[in-house]
Amino acid sequence: MSGTVQIEIPREVLHATRMTTAELQRELGVHLFAEGKLSFGKARELAGMGFWEFQQLLASRRIAPHYDIDDYEEDLATLARLGAE
Repeated sequence: MSGTVQIEIPREVLHATRMTTAELQRELGVHLFAEGKLSFGKARELAGMGFWEFQQLLASRRIAPHYDIDDYEEDLATLARLGAE
């Protein structure tokens, strides 16, 4: 399933934040990643940023990447599979 979903934010609320819609979207991506609600990739996508750009933003805010032993083992399996292809 692909596509987008739109949410409505009252113009007064957006104005009160003193942010652009792009900035608000970026903040939402950062917040949801920090709360563990989105993976790095999905949060980066929501934020509309490239991999390194989003990584640097997280680092500047002292938000550590979520990477545990299960992620590591999954990456090792993926690398082994890709090496076999």
